[in-house]
Amino acid sequence: MDKNILIADDNMEIIKILKPYIEKEGFNVIFALDGEEALLKFKHYNPQLILLDIMMPLIDGLEVCKSIRNESNTPIIMITAKSEDADKILGLNFGADDYVTKPFSPGEVVARIKAVLRRLAPVENNGIALIKYPPLEIDINNYSVKIDSANINLTKKEIEVLWMLASSQNKVIKRDELLDNIWGVDYFGDPRTVDTHIKRIRAKLNLNGQYTWDIKTIWGMGYKFEVEDV
Repeated sequence: MDKNILIADDNMEIIKILKPYIEKEGFNVIFALDGEEALLKFKHYNPQLILLDIMMPLIDGLEVCKSIRNESNTPIIMITAKSEDADKILGLNFGADDYVTKPFSPGEVVARIKAVLRRLAPVENNGIALIKYPPLEIDINNYSVKIDSANINLTKKEIEVLWMLASSQNKVIKRDELLDNIWGVDYFGDPRTVDTHIKRIRAKLNLNGQYTWDIKTIWGMGYKFEVEDV
């Protein structure tokens, strides 16, 4: 894979400022000035990471993020305005990995890119490749999750969160521990991203108490993959 970074922003001045800093780190910079062009160039260039502005013509950044997440786990860093807290949360809900707030320094953006890419390595699994809690199967080698042998469309980070919880059954995992192990100790984003990912995992697994296992919230502490004695 070429070391392509896609910058999707309708402000050409921002692209011109960021481009030399990103290229200095050994990446190729490609850019798009609207949401439609961003999707086309994403499919054509298969970038390692996308810097994605929320406010873009034709298709906004949130919809672009949602569309990409339907087919790919490519890391996405959202670019937001300072007052757009709701958009930050929506971006995380749609599967963004991080966000950067305008105004920003090019050095901060490069640091966030490097931090997100460092987190691409698979989670440690102590040599275990497959976890089964019927009818659930999690295979960390090929990043697949199945219920009754049917594939469940989870993102890479969602699979890693589920894996970390399921590999420590009946143990409370603190939110900070999930952040440090999956997002990295240098994660810049909102700690609430863990809650967002747990919410999406529950929805995609359609958890409503029908299995002998469940993901429980332990208020004030974290989360637990609870397994009943059967």
